[in-house]
Amino acid sequence: MPNGILPLYKPRGLTSFDCVAKIRRLYHTRKVGHSGTLDPSVDGVLPICIGNATKVVQFLVASGKQYQGSMTLGFATTTEDLDGDEIERMAIAKPFTTAEIDAALATMTGEITQIPPMFSAVKVNGRRLYDYARHGETVARPERHITIGRFVQRQAATYDAETQTQTIYFTVDCSKGTYVRTLAVDVGKQLGVPAVMSDLTRLKSGGFNLAETITFDQIEAAVAAGTEADLLAPIEKALTQYPQVALTAAQWARVKNGAWLLADEGQQANPDADTILALTYQDRIKCLYSYRTEEQRYKPFKMFSVE
Repeated sequence: MPNGILPLYKPRGLTSFDCVAKIRRLYHTRKVGHSGTLDPSVDGVLPICIGNATKVVQFLVASGKQYQGSMTLGFATTTEDLDGDEIERMAIAKPFTTAEIDAALATMTGEITQIPPMFSAVKVNGRRLYDYARHGETVARPERHITIGRFVQRQAATYDAETQTQTIYFTVDCSKGTYVRTLAVDVGKQLGVPAVMSDLTRLKSGGFNLAETITFDQIEAAVAAGTEADLLAPIEKALTQYPQVALTAAQWARVKNGAWLLADEGQQANPDADTILALTYQDRIKCLYSYRTEEQRYKPFKMFSVE
């Protein structure tokens, strides 16, 4: 069975689940998972975990992401993007200046709180929010605390005098769980006008960037040539944030059976409850161990392989 991470280029028009289904057929395995949903109208980086690499999905999901796109001021929709029905329109008689736009974007940086859109996959009382929305129902939505590292204009905004709308072109670096659609709406609120996300591409996710992605055409060609396994990155790609410690044969014999490690075996100065190590044997990461301050030892956190 193939094992590894496929840095897929997700095309527009497919859901993330559609992509997983296609990869399952191409790689002949059910063990496939993606690292963060992209809406059908959004393209870009979608890392796909295959085989034993599905064990690192949570670490890919936790990584930061980067997007570029555009938001249009002057109208709003039910879905906060161009896929929904228009629910509000306000003519932009005078376009906002670069300074005014920069100031609005700046208010959305740092640690902020978001309310997920009704047309989203967040579950409330066991139902997806989009299911409530499609039935015309509303429900209280849980707040999300996210971090926006950078939110800037990537080129000058444009103004359409005929439609009296203005489009802002942006790049944003954000934490997991961020709804960029909602960022666009909230920027509009800062400027006092309705807004929608009008275009979006994910540039980075899970340690991969757009230049590293692989298209379905490339995958199908590799399958035909019998080289599809060569397209997969090792699980180490998802775990670069953790310091690596090479195990001796004797240590590996203990670790693969779940043994704890002494503090000095972790080779870290002043470890604490947040310290997580990637333990390697024969140059491959075999597991993650976390430090227990009470016992002053490392215990198993996530096992990837005992072979």
